[in-house]
Amino acid sequence: MNSTEIVNGTRMRAAVARRFGGPEVVGVEVVRKPAPKRDEVLIRVHASTVSIADHRTRSRDLPKGLGFYGPIALGVFRPRKPVLGMDAAGVVESVGADVTRLAPGDEVIAMLGARFGGHAEYVCVSEQKAVTRKPANLSMDDAVTLVFGGHTALAFLNRAGVGEGDEVLVNGASGAVGTAVVQLAKLRGAVVTGVCSGANAELVRSLGADRVIDYHVDDFAAEGASYDAIFDCVGNAAFARVEKSIKPGGALLMVVSDLAGLLGASRNSRRSGKVVTAAGADVSADDLATIVQLAEAGRYRAVVDRTYDLDEIVEAHRYVDTGRKRGNVVLRIR
Repeated sequence: MNSTEIVNGTRMRAAVARRFGGPEVVGVEVVRKPAPKRDEVLIRVHASTVSIADHRTRSRDLPKGLGFYGPIALGVFRPRKPVLGMDAAGVVESVGADVTRLAPGDEVIAMLGARFGGHAEYVCVSEQKAVTRKPANLSMDDAVTLVFGGHTALAFLNRAGVGEGDEVLVNGASGAVGTAVVQLAKLRGAVVTGVCSGANAELVRSLGADRVIDYHVDDFAAEGASYDAIFDCVGNAAFARVEKSIKPGGALLMVVSDLAGLLGASRNSRRSGKVVTAAGADVSADDLATIVQLAEAGRYRAVVDRTYDLDEIVEAHRYVDTGRKRGNVVLRIR
């Protein structure tokens, strides 16, 4: 496992977590380079992001009540997915025999999801998944920010059927998902209220929010306003708290939820006639391409808080752990 093996193409550098814990459990190692299956493309990764999902998976810091399921999903004694990173931007290095839509040399962005693997020099993804050509006018660092937040936002926007004239509230409007929901909802013609700290209010307004509530000053659930859809990107908007803030037939989209919220979603939906869900709709490569088109047209903005190099992976995790990031933290692989 040395530089000769990397040059020969059998190994690669990656950020690897061999145990659960704080940021210091992640280190850069030389590991085996993946090979694409028949339906996969091999991407030479230029950039990924360090997200709240990476934080939770590395630390097993899960929402209340979900700790029991942590070992099942994430691993018992060591991480089931030692290389984190739910997204990637890079160049297609090679393709499997059945791939027809992409070719070597294509610049792409890809959502890897729970399979992870983006914090490495190479990653494989099926052509049938959410992978598409990146915006021609964005750098790799900017392009990768469209993926995690944009993919998640689109899944929940589609689930709620948000459209022209709908009144939407985004709780946690300054994070990776929140900044994407604000932009995409506004582009659909919705009237958008963002909830964030006062320090991030101007950012959220600049993304298109019609109104911003500083959660340090006001409680949106107590002000008497109601919305067609509430997007909870924080995990503190339980249905019991916000039910009166949702219009008849409206929706609570729980991007983040504890166990009680998950278990009560179906019951609350039946009882109230409102949509209460922690599940978004499927997002295809064509859907991701729609976000690319918006970015190329200058209608969707990349939101980057900080950028770190691969060798600074510990510092990147430390910053995400603070819970104060605005938009995306980019990890530059190459």
